[in-house]
Amino acid sequence: MVKYEGLLLCDKPFGVTSHDVISRLRQTLGQKKIGHIGTLDPRATGLLVICLERATKIAQFLDDLDKAYEAQITLGLRSRTFDSEGIMKDDIPAPVPKMSEAGIRKILEKFKGKITQKVPAHSAVKVGGERLYQKARRGEEVTTPEREIEIKELEFSKQEENRIDFRVVCSKGTYIRSLANDIGDKIGCGAYLSRLRRTQVGPFSVDQALTLGQVKNYREAGALKRFIIPIEKALLFPALKIKPEFEPFVLSGKTPEREDILQVEGEFSPQDFICLKDSSGRIMAVGTSDVNSVELELIKGKPFFKYVRVLN
Repeated sequence: MVKYEGLLLCDKPFGVTSHDVISRLRQTLGQKKIGHIGTLDPRATGLLVICLERATKIAQFLDDLDKAYEAQITLGLRSRTFDSEGIMKDDIPAPVPKMSEAGIRKILEKFKGKITQKVPAHSAVKVGGERLYQKARRGEEVTTPEREIEIKELEFSKQEENRIDFRVVCSKGTYIRSLANDIGDKIGCGAYLSRLRRTQVGPFSVDQALTLGQVKNYREAGALKRFIIPIEKALLFPALKIKPEFEPFVLSGKTPEREDILQVEGEFSPQDFICLKDSSGRIMAVGTSDVNSVELELIKGKPFFKYVRVLN
Protein backbone atom coordinates (compact mmCIF):
# COMPACT_ATOMS: atom_id res chain seq x y z
CA MET A 1 0.00 0.00 0.00
CA VAL A 2 1.27 3.47 -0.96
CA LYS A 3 2.20 5.72 1.95
CA TYR A 4 1.83 9.43 1.33
CA GLU A 5 4.27 11.97 2.79
CA GLY A 6 3.83 15.74 2.75
CA LEU A 7 0.91 18.14 3.12
CA LEU A 8 -2.65 17.48 1.96
CA LEU A 9 -5.09 20.38 1.81
CA CYS A 10 -8.54 19.31 3.00
CA ASP A 11 -11.87 21.17 2.86
CA LYS A 12 -13.46 20.36 6.22
CA PRO A 13 -17.25 19.98 6.13
CA PHE A 14 -19.70 21.47 8.62
CA GLY A 15 -20.50 19.54 11.79
CA VAL A 16 -17.38 17.43 12.22
CA THR A 17 -14.33 18.07 14.39
CA SER A 18 -10.80 18.40 13.08
CA HIS A 19 -10.05 15.14 14.89
CA ASP A 20 -12.93 13.46 13.02
CA VAL A 21 -11.27 14.48 9.74
CA ILE A 22 -7.98 12.91 10.88
CA SER A 23 -9.77 9.68 11.85
CA ARG A 24 -11.48 9.42 8.47
CA LEU A 25 -8.24 10.10 6.62
CA ARG A 26 -6.47 7.38 8.60
CA GLN A 27 -9.10 4.94 7.39
CA THR A 28 -9.05 6.20 3.80
CA LEU A 29 -5.27 6.33 3.44
CA GLY A 30 -4.44 3.31 5.59
CA GLN A 31 -1.77 5.17 7.56
CA LYS A 32 -1.68 6.33 11.17
CA LYS A 33 0.91 9.13 11.17
CA ILE A 34 -1.40 12.04 10.35
CA GLY A 35 -1.80 15.44 12.01
CA HIS A 36 -3.06 18.91 11.15
CA ILE A 37 -2.18 22.59 11.47
CA GLY A 38 -4.70 24.90 13.15
CA THR A 39 -7.87 23.37 14.61
CA LEU A 40 -11.25 24.30 13.14
CA ASP A 41 -14.41 24.27 15.28
CA PRO A 42 -17.06 21.70 14.27
CA ARG A 43 -19.36 24.44 12.94
CA ALA A 44 -16.61 25.98 10.81
CA THR A 45 -15.78 24.78 7.30
CA GLY A 46 -12.81 25.23 5.03
CA LEU A 47 -9.11 24.71 4.87
CA LEU A 48 -7.49 22.17 7.16
CA VAL A 49 -3.81 21.59 6.39
CA ILE A 50 -3.08 17.90 6.90
CA CYS A 51 0.42 16.60 7.67
CA LEU A 52 1.32 13.08 6.54
CA GLU A 53 4.17 10.88 7.84
CA ARG A 54 7.43 12.90 8.22
CA ALA A 55 5.49 16.11 7.56
CA THR A 56 3.91 15.79 11.03
CA LYS A 57 7.31 16.94 12.32
CA ILE A 58 7.21 20.25 10.43
CA ALA A 59 3.82 21.32 11.84
CA GLN A 60 5.54 23.42 14.52
CA PHE A 61 7.24 25.51 11.82
CA LEU A 62 3.96 26.20 9.99
CA ASP A 63 1.71 26.76 13.00
CA ASP A 64 2.47 30.51 13.14
CA LEU A 65 1.22 31.17 9.61
CA ASP A 66 -1.49 33.83 9.25
CA LYS A 67 -4.99 32.57 8.54
CA ALA A 68 -7.82 34.08 6.47
CA TYR A 69 -11.54 33.57 6.99
CA GLU A 70 -14.89 34.49 5.50
CA ALA A 71 -17.23 35.11 8.43
CA GLN A 72 -20.82 36.06 9.08
CA ILE A 73 -22.25 37.51 12.29
CA THR A 74 -25.90 37.76 13.26
CA LEU A 75 -26.85 40.85 15.23
CA GLY A 76 -29.32 41.13 18.09
CA LEU A 77 -28.46 38.03 20.12
CA ARG A 78 -25.62 37.17 22.48
CA SER A 79 -24.45 33.57 22.55
CA ARG A 80 -23.03 31.66 25.50
CA THR A 81 -20.52 30.05 23.14
CA PHE A 82 -20.17 33.13 20.87
CA ASP A 83 -21.53 31.03 17.97
CA SER A 84 -24.89 29.51 16.95
CA GLU A 85 -24.47 26.54 19.32
CA GLY A 86 -25.08 28.80 22.31
CA ILE A 87 -28.33 30.34 21.02
CA MET A 88 -31.44 29.12 22.85
CA LYS A 89 -35.02 29.05 21.46
CA ASP A 90 -36.30 31.35 24.20
CA ASP A 91 -33.56 33.98 23.73
CA ILE A 92 -35.16 37.35 23.07
CA PRO A 93 -33.49 39.39 20.31
CA ALA A 94 -32.41 42.92 21.07
CA PRO A 95 -33.31 45.77 18.69
CA VAL A 96 -30.71 46.10 15.92
CA PRO A 97 -29.78 49.69 15.10
CA LYS A 98 -29.93 50.81 11.49
CA MET A 99 -26.38 51.10 10.18
CA SER A 100 -24.92 52.30 6.92
CA GLU A 101 -22.11 50.45 5.17
CA ALA A 102 -19.80 53.32 6.14
CA GLY A 103 -20.83 52.93 9.79
CA ILE A 104 -20.11 49.20 9.76
CA ARG A 105 -16.73 49.74 8.15
CA LYS A 106 -15.89 52.33 10.84
CA ILE A 107 -16.65 49.82 13.62
CA LEU A 108 -14.64 47.05 11.96
CA GLU A 109 -11.71 49.44 11.63
CA LYS A 110 -11.50 49.65 15.44
CA PHE A 111 -10.51 45.98 15.63
CA LYS A 112 -7.58 46.13 13.22
CA GLY A 113 -4.04 45.82 14.51
CA LYS A 114 -2.75 44.25 17.71
CA ILE A 115 -5.55 43.78 20.23
CA THR A 116 -6.18 41.83 23.43
CA GLN A 117 -8.78 39.12 23.08
CA LYS A 118 -10.47 36.96 25.70
CA VAL A 119 -10.47 33.22 25.07
CA PRO A 120 -14.07 31.93 24.83
CA ALA A 121 -15.33 30.02 27.88
CA HIS A 122 -16.40 27.24 25.51
CA SER A 123 -12.95 26.43 24.10
CA ALA A 124 -10.33 23.71 24.32
CA VAL A 125 -7.82 25.95 26.13
CA LYS A 126 -6.74 24.45 29.45
CA VAL A 127 -7.05 26.33 32.75
CA GLY A 128 -5.96 24.50 35.88
CA GLY A 129 -5.25 21.38 33.83
CA GLU A 130 -8.80 21.13 32.44
CA ARG A 131 -10.40 22.23 29.17
CA LEU A 132 -12.48 25.39 29.51
CA TYR A 133 -15.48 23.84 27.75
CA GLN A 134 -15.59 21.07 30.38
CA LYS A 135 -15.82 23.67 33.15
CA ALA A 136 -18.39 25.68 31.19
CA ARG A 137 -20.63 22.66 30.65
CA ARG A 138 -20.72 22.12 34.42
CA GLY A 139 -21.83 25.73 34.84
CA GLU A 140 -18.62 26.82 36.57
CA GLU A 141 -17.66 30.49 36.46
CA VAL A 142 -14.15 30.74 35.06
CA THR A 143 -11.92 33.74 34.44
CA THR A 144 -10.74 33.04 30.91
CA PRO A 145 -7.22 33.99 29.84
CA GLU A 146 -6.47 36.90 27.51
CA ARG A 147 -4.19 36.84 24.50
CA GLU A 148 -2.60 39.48 22.33
CA ILE A 149 -3.48 38.74 18.73
CA GLU A 150 -3.25 40.73 15.50
CA ILE A 151 -6.05 41.44 13.05
CA LYS A 152 -4.16 42.24 9.85
CA GLU A 153 -7.16 42.73 7.56
CA LEU A 154 -10.84 43.13 8.40
CA GLU A 155 -12.95 43.98 5.38
CA PHE A 156 -16.71 44.41 5.09
CA SER A 157 -18.31 42.15 2.45
CA LYS A 158 -22.08 42.65 2.64
CA GLN A 159 -25.06 43.27 4.90
CA GLU A 160 -28.44 41.52 4.66
CA GLU A 161 -31.05 42.39 7.29
CA ASN A 162 -29.43 41.63 10.67
CA ARG A 163 -26.44 39.76 9.21
CA ILE A 164 -23.01 41.15 8.35
CA ASP A 165 -20.43 39.28 6.27
CA PHE A 166 -16.75 40.17 6.44
CA ARG A 167 -13.31 38.82 5.58
CA VAL A 168 -10.52 38.67 8.16
CA VAL A 169 -6.80 37.89 8.04
CA CYS A 170 -5.34 37.28 11.48
CA SER A 171 -2.47 35.87 13.48
CA LYS A 172 -2.26 32.49 15.16
CA GLY A 173 -4.50 32.08 18.21
CA THR A 174 -7.28 34.43 17.07
CA TYR A 175 -10.82 33.36 17.94
CA ILE A 176 -13.22 34.65 15.30
CA ARG A 177 -16.07 33.76 17.71
CA SER A 178 -14.66 36.23 20.22
CA LEU A 179 -14.24 38.84 17.49
CA ALA A 180 -17.92 38.38 16.53
CA ASN A 181 -19.01 38.83 20.15
CA ASP A 182 -16.84 41.94 20.56
CA ILE A 183 -18.17 43.49 17.35
CA GLY A 184 -21.72 42.92 18.66
CA ASP A 185 -20.83 44.62 21.93
CA LYS A 186 -19.35 47.58 20.03
CA ILE A 187 -22.52 47.93 17.95
CA GLY A 188 -24.55 47.67 21.17
CA CYS A 189 -27.06 44.96 20.34
CA GLY A 190 -24.89 41.89 20.69
CA ALA A 191 -23.90 39.42 17.96
CA TYR A 192 -22.80 35.84 17.46
CA LEU A 193 -20.79 34.05 14.79
CA SER A 194 -23.33 32.42 12.48
CA ARG A 195 -20.98 31.18 9.75
CA LEU A 196 -17.22 30.69 9.38
CA ARG A 197 -15.10 29.39 6.55
CA ARG A 198 -11.29 29.31 6.56
CA THR A 199 -9.98 30.21 3.13
CA GLN A 200 -6.23 30.53 3.66
CA VAL A 201 -3.38 29.27 5.85
CA GLY A 202 -0.20 31.12 4.90
CA PRO A 203 0.34 30.43 1.18
CA PHE A 204 -2.17 27.55 1.11
CA SER A 205 -5.68 28.20 -0.24
CA VAL A 206 -8.97 26.35 0.16
CA ASP A 207 -9.26 26.57 -3.64
CA GLN A 208 -6.55 23.89 -3.77
CA ALA A 209 -8.23 21.71 -1.14
CA LEU A 210 -10.02 18.37 -1.59
CA THR A 211 -13.18 17.24 0.17
CA LEU A 212 -13.01 13.98 2.11
CA GLY A 213 -14.98 12.33 -0.68
CA GLN A 214 -12.50 13.53 -3.29
CA VAL A 215 -9.57 12.25 -1.23
CA LYS A 216 -11.20 8.82 -1.16
CA ASN A 217 -11.93 8.85 -4.89
CA TYR A 218 -8.46 9.98 -5.91
CA ARG A 219 -6.90 7.46 -3.50
CA GLU A 220 -8.88 4.60 -5.07
CA ALA A 221 -7.99 5.82 -8.57
CA GLY A 222 -4.28 5.96 -7.68
CA ALA A 223 -4.20 9.69 -8.46
CA LEU A 224 -3.91 11.25 -5.00
CA LYS A 225 -0.14 11.72 -5.09
CA ARG A 226 -0.39 14.72 -7.41
CA PHE A 227 -2.28 16.61 -4.68
CA ILE A 228 0.37 15.98 -1.99
CA ILE A 229 2.65 18.97 -1.35
CA PRO A 230 6.23 17.78 -0.68
CA ILE A 231 7.94 18.93 2.52
CA GLU A 232 10.53 20.73 0.39
CA LYS A 233 7.80 22.92 -1.20
CA ALA A 234 6.08 23.61 2.12
CA LEU A 235 9.12 24.49 4.23
CA LEU A 236 10.75 27.41 2.44
CA PHE A 237 13.63 28.14 4.83
CA PRO A 238 17.20 28.75 3.63
CA ALA A 239 19.09 25.47 3.47
CA LEU A 240 22.45 23.80 3.79
CA LYS A 241 23.02 20.86 1.48
CA ILE A 242 25.36 18.41 3.19
CA LYS A 243 27.90 16.01 1.72
CA PRO A 244 26.74 12.41 1.17
CA GLU A 245 29.22 11.01 3.71
CA PHE A 246 27.71 13.14 6.50
CA GLU A 247 24.08 12.22 5.80
CA PRO A 248 23.98 9.14 8.11
CA PHE A 249 25.09 11.32 11.04
CA VAL A 250 22.10 13.70 10.79
CA LEU A 251 19.67 11.10 12.13
CA SER A 252 21.82 10.69 15.25
CA GLY A 253 21.98 14.47 15.76
CA LYS A 254 25.68 14.95 15.07
CA THR A 255 26.43 18.63 14.49
CA PRO A 256 27.80 19.46 11.01
CA GLU A 257 30.84 21.67 10.54
CA ARG A 258 31.58 23.93 7.57
CA GLU A 259 33.60 21.16 5.92
CA ASP A 260 30.47 18.96 5.85
CA ILE A 261 28.48 21.50 3.80
CA LEU A 262 28.24 20.97 0.07
CA GLN A 263 26.17 24.04 -0.80
CA VAL A 264 24.43 27.02 0.85
CA GLU A 265 20.95 27.84 -0.47
CA GLY A 266 19.65 31.30 0.39
CA GLU A 267 20.67 33.90 2.97
CA PHE A 268 20.06 33.71 6.71
CA SER A 269 20.82 35.56 9.94
CA PRO A 270 21.78 34.12 13.34
CA GLN A 271 18.91 32.13 14.95
CA ASP A 272 16.90 31.97 11.72
CA PHE A 273 15.45 28.57 10.93
CA ILE A 274 17.44 26.72 8.28
CA CYS A 275 17.10 23.25 6.79
CA LEU A 276 19.66 20.53 6.36
CA LYS A 277 19.21 18.77 3.02
CA ASP A 278 20.81 15.62 1.70
CA SER A 279 22.69 15.72 -1.61
CA SER A 280 19.45 15.00 -3.53
CA GLY A 281 17.66 18.00 -1.94
CA ARG A 282 15.50 16.07 0.56
CA ILE A 283 15.06 17.91 3.90
CA MET A 284 16.51 15.86 6.75
CA ALA A 285 16.38 18.33 9.65
CA VAL A 286 15.58 21.89 10.73
CA GLY A 287 17.71 23.95 13.06
CA THR A 288 19.32 27.34 13.64
CA SER A 289 22.74 28.78 12.96
CA ASP A 290 24.95 30.77 15.33
CA VAL A 291 26.25 32.82 12.39
CA ASN A 292 24.81 34.39 9.24
CA SER A 293 25.22 32.93 5.77
CA VAL A 294 28.18 35.20 4.93
CA GLU A 295 30.13 34.41 8.13
CA LEU A 296 29.58 30.70 7.52
CA GLU A 297 32.27 30.81 4.83
CA LEU A 298 34.82 31.90 7.45
CA ILE A 299 34.17 29.12 9.95
CA LYS A 300 36.39 26.05 9.89
CA GLY A 301 36.47 23.18 12.35
CA LYS A 302 33.88 24.77 14.61
CA PRO A 303 30.21 23.77 15.23
CA PHE A 304 27.68 26.43 14.26
CA PHE A 305 24.40 24.52 13.77
CA LYS A 306 21.83 23.64 16.45
CA TYR A 307 19.14 21.05 15.77
CA VAL A 308 15.49 21.89 16.41
CA ARG A 309 13.90 18.87 14.69
CA VAL A 310 15.22 15.85 12.85
CA LEU A 311 12.77 14.51 10.27
CA ASN A 312 13.43 10.79 10.64
